[in-house]
This record gives sequence, C-alpha cells and structure tokens, in this order.
Amino acid sequence: MMSRELNDRLTRTGKGEPAGEVLRRYWQPAALGDELKGGRPVVPVTLLGERLVLFRDNEGELGLIGRHCLHRGADLCFGRREDNGLRCPFHGWLYGRDGQCLEQPGEPEGSEMHKRIRATSYPVVERNGIVFAYLGPDEPPAFPNFDCFRAPDSHVFAFKGLWECNWLQALEIGIDPAHASFLHRFLEDEDPKEGYGRQFRDSAATGTNIPMTQLLRDYPRPEIRVEETDFGLRLTALRHMEGGLTHVRVTNQIFPGAICIPMSREMTITQWHVPVDDETCYWYSLFTSFDRPVDKDTMREQRLREHSLPDYAPLKNRRNNYGYCPEEQAARTWTGMGFDINVHDQWAVEGMGPIQDRTREHLGATDAGIVRYRRMLRAAIDGLAGGDETALPMLGDVDAARIAGPLSNDAIADTADWEAASMRADLERRAACPWDASI
Repeated sequence: MMSRELNDRLTRTGKGEPAGEVLRRYWQPAALGDELKGGRPVVPVTLLGERLVLFRDNEGELGLIGRHCLHRGADLCFGRREDNGLRCPFHGWLYGRDGQCLEQPGEPEGSEMHKRIRATSYPVVERNGIVFAYLGPDEPPAFPNFDCFRAPDSHVFAFKGLWECNWLQALEIGIDPAHASFLHRFLEDEDPKEGYGRQFRDSAATGTNIPMTQLLRDYPRPEIRVEETDFGLRLTALRHMEGGLTHVRVTNQIFPGAICIPMSREMTITQWHVPVDDETCYWYSLFTSFDRPVDKDTMREQRLREHSLPDYAPLKNRRNNYGYCPEEQAARTWTGMGFDINVHDQWAVEGMGPIQDRTREHLGATDAGIVRYRRMLRAAIDGLAGGDETALPMLGDVDAARIAGPLSNDAIADTADWEAASMRADLERRAACPWDASI
C-alpha cells in the first residue's frame, strides 16, 4: 500500500505536477496519422491536460498549437486552414504552425500588435502512422531505434483507443504478466492459423501447435523475473511445463509510459498509455511485423468493429456493462465480455475508478514488475526535482538512438537453457526479417 500523497505524485500529469514534468521530457503520441487524412487535416488534441489543435498547413507541414485563439478564446479547431496557417473564424487572426500570430486583419492598418502574439506550440513528428509531440523544455530527445520505428510503413499498423481512467493503471496492466492466465482466459481454443490480428490466438511458440490460450490456461503460476535496461524494464515470465520444458515470454516496459509485448510469432505490439487528463487516457499501438507486410485493412476493420469514430471510444464500456454475458462467462470466456482482450483490460482498469486508490491495494509476488516500475518513476520524479535529468531512463548520458529492439517474444525451451533459447528464437526471427531488424 502507498500513501495518498505518493499516489497523487505518481498519477497527476498537469503542468508542474511531478509525474507530468517527467512525462513532458519524452515524445508522446498525440494523434494517429489517419486522423489527418481527408480534405481538412485539423484535429483537436488534449494531451497531459493541455488543450491543443493539430493541423497540416498548406505546405503539408505539421503544427501543434494552443487550441484557443489568444484574442478572446475562440476554438481554433474550427479555424480556416488557409494562407499557410490556421485562421480564427471569430476575427480572422492567423496563426502559423509555430504558434506565431501572422495577421490581425481587423486591427488598424499598420498595426504590428500581431508580432507580440504567440500561441503555445510544440514540436511534432510523424512516425509510422502516429504523430508524436514533445511538450517539454529545450530540445526534444532522440527517438530510440526500436523495431516499431525502424520497420517500413508496410510492416507497421497504428491504432488507438480511449480508456476512462488514469494513465498509470492503464500502463500497469501491461507490466503484469500473470493476469493473462485469468483475465484473458478462453475456455475453448481456436486454430492458431485463424488468429491473424488478434492477441493470444497464436501458437505458444515456433514449431508447436499448442495454442497460446491453452498454455496460459494450463500454467497460471508464472515465475516472473524483472531487470532494468537502458529503456526501462525487461520482464520475463517463465511457465514451467512437464518434461523439463519452460515457456518463456519476454515483455518490456519502455519508460515512461509504454510497453512492448508479443502479439504473435509474427508481430509485436508497442503500446503507449498517454494521459488526456488525469482521469482519461488513450492507448496508442504500433503493430510491427517481422514477416509479411501487415494486412492493414483487416487489422483496421477488426478494431473499428469495437470502436466509434472520431474519438476511438470503445463500443463496450461501463454504460453497457462491457457487453457482459453470464452464459458466455459460464462456457466460453473467463470474463463473459467477448473475445477482444482490449475490452477485458479496459474493464479491469476502469473498474478501479478514475484514479486507482493505491492506499487500499495489497501487492503480491506476481506484481514484481509494477513494484520495480513505481520505484523507477519515483526515482525519475526525485531526480528531476533535484535538477538531475540523468535519473530519467534514455535521457542524460544514454544515447537513445543506439537503443535497439527490444527483444519481445514467446519461446518453449529446455528449462536449463531457457535464456539462451529465448535469445536464439529472437535472433532467428530477426535474421529472416525482410527489413533490417538486426541488433
């Protein structure tokens, strides 16, 4: 259990809040590239509690600026995209992508007042279908050389979803390897060959026909090992099987708010948990294929069946009990909430309340990753408060551009050889990859 004061320090993300200042030192997803397609590439963005507007100007360059006109606060999301900027419909004030006010057409002839008006603006860059923003001071950090950024566009698919809860509890479910044996338990198995685009519907490892769903169901007590890395944490879940074999599942926490986990033998998921405000967040995922180009139409269609546009809100939610069906729970799934594991996760984290009350929790041995992550976040908060940014992973003396990977896969190996076997499985996949996935 922790104190309420510490819980607030770890969860609040507004400007000036301890955790918020840490998150602002990193690139954060702000929108999907898909949201900017069409005839009017202008979308509202609320990120870390800040109300912003993202747009492409007439040259195709991205701008992220304060959402409200600095004249009298009109909403620039309805601005006119013209004259290589965004023009407020209220009185015609024009803003460039750097936030500079370029024109005030209603002011007296010769007025230079506009030169003194500059809206909040932040650097933005698009990487494989996600627009990232940097809301911190000074120059943005380098992007790490992760697989999801190295892979060509053909081998990456981006999507997002809205959760009505604090970012930290959303992240922490992703660094809890034990929950998959329960929350995502399926009481019937499918042919792994029919599971394209869906997590835990693949085989448990290369060369085996054991469905991942069966393995998670049959071995619910993983041994969990956690180690610190340059990017955050590596978590290894060992499910010891009969015959001297062990299933090895390697997942990662990428500081401050992301995870990288296997989706299948072919794909990994790199997923960020990004605060809209303290009680709402988006998850942004990059699905990265080491084999074939991603079937983006299938992946998108699968996920749009579960989400509404334009806000990517899940169709199953607390207002309709997440689609809960007691008959399904009795015979087909552990939760009775369908076969989309995002719904299972959403129910778990939203049910904790808008901000989980950690003064009432009791952590166990399987929460080793959560304990280590909280210590890392506290160390980053304390280091930043003391002026030491080297306490923040991937910043300071670490060259983020040289961080590759991370290793994220499933393997079945002799128990005595599990670590080397896991590495071999990853290297074999990388060696056969049609793009340069070498590490």
